[in-house]
Amino acid sequence: MAMKVCVVGAGVIGITTAYALAKRGYEVTVVDASDSFGKGTSYANGAQLSYSYVAPLAEPAIWRQLPAYLLSSTSPLTWKPEFKLRQWTWLVRFLAACNATDSRRTTAMLLELASLSRTKLHELQNRYALKFNHRAAGKLVMISSEKAFDGAWRQIRLQADLGCEQQLLRRDECVAVEPALAHAIQRWVGGVYTPSEEIGDCVQFCEQLGATLIRDYGVQFLFNASVNKVRHSRGIIHAVGTSIGDITADHFVLANGVGSARLAQQVGLRLPVYPLKGYSVTIESDKLTARLPSVSITDQAKKIVYARIGNKLRVAGRAEIVGEDLHIDEKRCNELALEARQLFFPDDPAEDSVAPWAGLRPATPSGRPIIGKTPVANLFLNCGHGALGWTLACGSAELLAADIAGKARPIQGLSQGLAA
Repeated sequence: MAMKVCVVGAGVIGITTAYALAKRGYEVTVVDASDSFGKGTSYANGAQLSYSYVAPLAEPAIWRQLPAYLLSSTSPLTWKPEFKLRQWTWLVRFLAACNATDSRRTTAMLLELASLSRTKLHELQNRYALKFNHRAAGKLVMISSEKAFDGAWRQIRLQADLGCEQQLLRRDECVAVEPALAHAIQRWVGGVYTPSEEIGDCVQFCEQLGATLIRDYGVQFLFNASVNKVRHSRGIIHAVGTSIGDITADHFVLANGVGSARLAQQVGLRLPVYPLKGYSVTIESDKLTARLPSVSITDQAKKIVYARIGNKLRVAGRAEIVGEDLHIDEKRCNELALEARQLFFPDDPAEDSVAPWAGLRPATPSGRPIIGKTPVANLFLNCGHGALGWTLACGSAELLAADIAGKARPIQGLSQGLAA
């Protein structure tokens, strides 16, 4: 009889975890509080599959940028202090990780995991040809100062030693790669171009893979079922209590983003996972389609990403340390829409449709996700991916599935379990 695994979370991390387990012969049940696939942080993320640009938020430059971040109303990173130990503990650990040694180590680990993730996504696509506007778009990271340009050159050399192929371009060369930047090219001095980077609609991927899991593997999805209790004794979980009843299994996986920390606490585990709130707008207009970029764009200074998904433009950005507040701030979304208008169609500011969204990225202080076993014998974790969940999902699922099966991981660089 097949071993049963209950995966909590039907976002991109949970669904890829379910796939990695189901194809190994496990009987998988996925439980989620929402009403369908990918309705949380996966829903309207930045759409970039950024396999070669995974440097963590925790970097040495944060110390120099911190005053501007905290004092400027237009800063891409904002903080609302709370009288909660969880927030302050995370911040202290985050600042401690903002050093060159830790940043380089994390970058190397994430690049290795990203490479595995790309390989596994391509294997999945070769088998199922899922339809989620997936394409190799290439990526331009635009740089606004000569000092940052010099820093980008150092990062390129570091990542070249780790297998990344990137080019440092001056601004005229950037326009040659992506002509849609011509309207506003004067705001930058150049950019980093990575031809191999990709784009895909994450929620469409979740929907397509979810349907495939039901059809081909008999995976059971239980929606509108919030997990509120972890029933355990003597170092073993017996069931998870949900709004529709208890679910039993041989193994349990927490893959529900920031919710993983709340559930883990019930068994005595304090995960260093804290929400970083981000926003996106999705702009759709038939008359503007011809002027949308083909290449994925990142504005390094403003921390805004642009990705064309079919005939839509996804614009995403900001990182707010505000707890689990999912309120959509209209001002923040308007700022993103305005940036897109000024960049790609300044003489035609009207859009037919602008859809705003906010989500909570589950971040660890170092930027390294938490994947693997725990001190609770049959509890496993796949969480803490921050802004890179879409990029790292397929690779993370492979590591997690190997851990449950008791097999060697396909890569060894990332620590198992709680080392984040």
